[in-house]
Amino acid sequence: MTSAYVVGVGMTNLGKFVDKSVKDLVREAVNLALRDARLELKDVQGAWFTNARQGQMEGQNSIRGQCALKAIGVQTIPIINVENACASGSTAFNQAMTSILAGQHDIVLAVGADKLFYPEKKEAMFKAFNGGTDVHLVNETFERLANLGKSAVPPSVEDDMRIGAPGRSFFMDIYAGLTRQHMAKFGTTAEQIAAIAAKNHRHSVHNPHAQYRKPMTTEQVLHDAPVVWPLTRSMCSPISDGAAAAVLMSEKALKQLGSRRAVKVAASVIVSSSDRDPDDYERHSGLIAARKAYEQAGAGPDEMSLAELHDATAFAEVLQSENLGFCARGDGGPMGLSGETSLGGRIPINVSGGLISKGHPIGATGLVMIHDVVTQLRGEAGSGQVAGARFGIIENGGGLLGVEDAATAVHVLGPLIN
Repeated sequence: MTSAYVVGVGMTNLGKFVDKSVKDLVREAVNLALRDARLELKDVQGAWFTNARQGQMEGQNSIRGQCALKAIGVQTIPIINVENACASGSTAFNQAMTSILAGQHDIVLAVGADKLFYPEKKEAMFKAFNGGTDVHLVNETFERLANLGKSAVPPSVEDDMRIGAPGRSFFMDIYAGLTRQHMAKFGTTAEQIAAIAAKNHRHSVHNPHAQYRKPMTTEQVLHDAPVVWPLTRSMCSPISDGAAAAVLMSEKALKQLGSRRAVKVAASVIVSSSDRDPDDYERHSGLIAARKAYEQAGAGPDEMSLAELHDATAFAEVLQSENLGFCARGDGGPMGLSGETSLGGRIPINVSGGLISKGHPIGATGLVMIHDVVTQLRGEAGSGQVAGARFGIIENGGGLLGVEDAATAVHVLGPLIN
């Protein structure tokens, strides 16, 4: 089997951009990625486009990719629309890569863009998140997760977990339930989760694209505005707009065109959720995807130079660092508190700032993470550079079914081809 390589990446700044459309964001990200690849739009043979909110918020359904890409001159080539909740960007990347491995194309584009911030539609903004789980089982899902880890809630805390709480996504309550379960089973503490969040806020200072670039201490995170116990505002990802794109190339094209600071796609895996007991972490979709990715890459967790994990809340970093084999089950919290996952530590995690500080533009998030790892493997991350980065791993989850992500993608990128 041949290989696929990332030869260009580009992304917008992340934030709340009332005056920018999806088309505006796509134009910026695609132009940056093509410029980075030293290619032109006419060189692209196929495009995979992802967006998770425009259909709900603007009524633009069915042909979002064709609309956004035609606006910048993309015509006649196949354009495939991809939607897979927060794992949409990773799924578009995976499918674009697959087209290269199948010999269909030599140069392809994966692009994701989303607008989540609609100040005139705030109620609809938060209701839109409900579509990331089975809408026919919302109450059942909520009750199941609300009952997880109840023993972890201190008697002094008024439990405010409820469906439809104003000003927050239904997913924050879901994440709170999963967090409490881990706390009850393994002794994970709010202080450990806060330390991980503070670490990511410190990392974001080095990321010029990050939505927030303000360092925070563990104490500041712990005492920030509460969302739903034990999560505070700075432990949770914000509402974000933004876009990112990646240009992929076949081995044949790379040999013909010469080195372009290309990064090899060593592994790309997507799995779905399963019906499992909440305590059966050995069947967690994140663990299953990670094992498949390591096997595909021929490299294990000890060989990873850095990781970008889907921390929609800081607790997710605890869970996924365990799934990816960076520590034993139950040790994700202590590891985060130890400094091992900080820039300069044993296994730097979310040196971009993670979703909680960098931002989380749902349909673009997976491609933003790819942008960040490619930048690291090229040695182009400036003051946030991981020294000697050779392999990077990305975990990107989307939606929820049962007690885990409905879709989980894990990629291993590296090494850099000079």
